[in-house]
Amino acid sequence: MYLPLEEAKSITKDVLQAAGCPERDADIAADVLIDANLHGVNTHGISRLAIYTKRLLEGRINPNPQIQVEQKGGVLLVDGDNGLGQVVTYKAMEEAIARVKEQGIVSVGIKNSNHFGHAFYYCNHVAAHDAFCMMTTNSPKGIPPWGGKEAYFGTNPIGFGFPASRLPVVVDMSSSLVARGNIILAAKNNESIPEDWAIDSDGKATTDPNEALKGSVLPFGGAKGYALALSLEVMAGVLSGAAFGPHVNNIYADDADKANVGHFMIVSDIAHYMNKESYYERIDQMIEEVKNVATADGYDEISIPGERKKVKAEQTESQGVYVSPEVQQELNELTTELLGEARV
Repeated sequence: MYLPLEEAKSITKDVLQAAGCPERDADIAADVLIDANLHGVNTHGISRLAIYTKRLLEGRINPNPQIQVEQKGGVLLVDGDNGLGQVVTYKAMEEAIARVKEQGIVSVGIKNSNHFGHAFYYCNHVAAHDAFCMMTTNSPKGIPPWGGKEAYFGTNPIGFGFPASRLPVVVDMSSSLVARGNIILAAKNNESIPEDWAIDSDGKATTDPNEALKGSVLPFGGAKGYALALSLEVMAGVLSGAAFGPHVNNIYADDADKANVGHFMIVSDIAHYMNKESYYERIDQMIEEVKNVATADGYDEISIPGERKKVKAEQTESQGVYVSPEVQQELNELTTELLGEARV
């Protein structure tokens, strides 16, 4: 089934408020979650609401965190007080944007957070303020070091956002061959996965998402993906003061402690490099030249990172957010319990 965007956001916000989140925090988290659905990243959208709510009600995620920000020159150190990752990251991003016009560049290390959704949202937001960003997060162990069969690193995505006249250039990619959320959603929907996505606990390729979740997701590009995952783990986990590697707890594990996920971002103001008019002329020229490169066989056009998500957003705006039967049942149970009626 398909839910209208505003209805999906309303349900998400109402459930989070019922679980103890203040209205503004619930609104931020709902906006980030449904933005993922809007842009076709359903693994990081409303399908996550049930597990977030369960952990909020249990107290494993703090519904009303007192987020602390310490500034040391151009560095911000943020303690998320175990709040929802979307709320913690949004507020850290706001702090960075507020300072970057004067500072020129701000780096942010964030600890005591949780899963923050999709990096695209934050990169896109920063780009709207005539600034560019690089950001990453760690996650529960999912990728083995190159040559190993046991997971150590998270699937550690990296995102970039660059303002441009027509549409920001936004890159959001996992250091694994596929985001672990795709495997989680496949397991929830009782679907198989491609054989090259993951290995089981014995180090053998598997198409069973449940066996893959017991094993490891493979890094993209072999040793190169492993090296990238390690580098991002240093920034998001080691430098931030958060947990790192296998010490990041899994929100889906019923017997685990708080996750202590770490995030890291760098935000930099365009005007500190050149006047904005020159920048926009230069990046727009580059984009036009890239798009005019002759296409290879089988390709009709060349897309700039972020364009395909824009197309997907236009489709979602017209047809609504896709909700699988399994997620629909989960949401109806959730809304019945917390809101007194099935809302999906």
